[in-house]
Amino acid sequence: MKRILTAVLLIAVVFALIFFGQLWMLTLVAALVAELAAYEYLQLARTKDSSIPAWWMAIGTALLFLVTLPNWPVEAQLPVLSALTLLLLGYNGFSSRLERVLPDTAKGLFGLIYVAYPLTLLPLMWKREDGPALLLFLMVCVWTGDIAALYVGRNFGRRKLAPKLSPNKTWEGAIASIAGSVLAAGLVILIGDQLTARGNLLLHISEPVWQSLLLAAVLNIAAQLGDLLESAIKRGAGVKDSGTMLPGHGGILDRIDALLLAAPVLWYVLLLKDTLGLGRF
Repeated sequence: MKRILTAVLLIAVVFALIFFGQLWMLTLVAALVAELAAYEYLQLARTKDSSIPAWWMAIGTALLFLVTLPNWPVEAQLPVLSALTLLLLGYNGFSSRLERVLPDTAKGLFGLIYVAYPLTLLPLMWKREDGPALLLFLMVCVWTGDIAALYVGRNFGRRKLAPKLSPNKTWEGAIASIAGSVLAAGLVILIGDQLTARGNLLLHISEPVWQSLLLAAVLNIAAQLGDLLESAIKRGAGVKDSGTMLPGHGGILDRIDALLLAAPVLWYVLLLKDTLGLGRF
């Protein structure tokens, strides 16, 4: 019951932000989630002889979101990442054992790229002309795929997908996950068409249906990889869950692991479409 109640609450908050929120609200909530997830990452990355400064991770995460605000160009994220990396390198160089300088600096940079950067893309996508439809499409593909994989894998799964990373995941669940995302994407398209016919362009999708369905499959595969790769990090750290912040769900990272890979993939697709002049979503 805790798991269901937590999921319902989270979905309600996300939908409210997408359709009724403002840019600063979405940015603030995404930044808060990133800070909490970054804290969990620090615990996973910590070893007995090294750790990443919590102050550095907190400041770095906040700065990455700060430069997504309208007065900053998107390109500002790269020099900010570079400056933060050099700062961490300098700190480690003078305060850590010499053999730990490179791995600790690398783990810190990876934490920002893995946890913070993907979540900064959510407000960036939301403020596009088709932003709400984009984010709804992304969330639906991730969520429905996860639900389908859980149900089918638990009841019908036989062949293990990646037993080294996640013993409970099966090929049957993975295939059902893709099918679930594609079917849910088709439902979003259908609802969008019905709304458009009534003059409401909130969920209008202009690209051909086959492209949207293909995109749903691609996002689902990215989401499943994101889930498996977070499992690899947790197993390397010797833990089952990234934390206990969400009742019935484990940690923040456990809930957003799929999104951390799916969101960048969607952003890259959008950049590719813009660069090649392939039109809007």
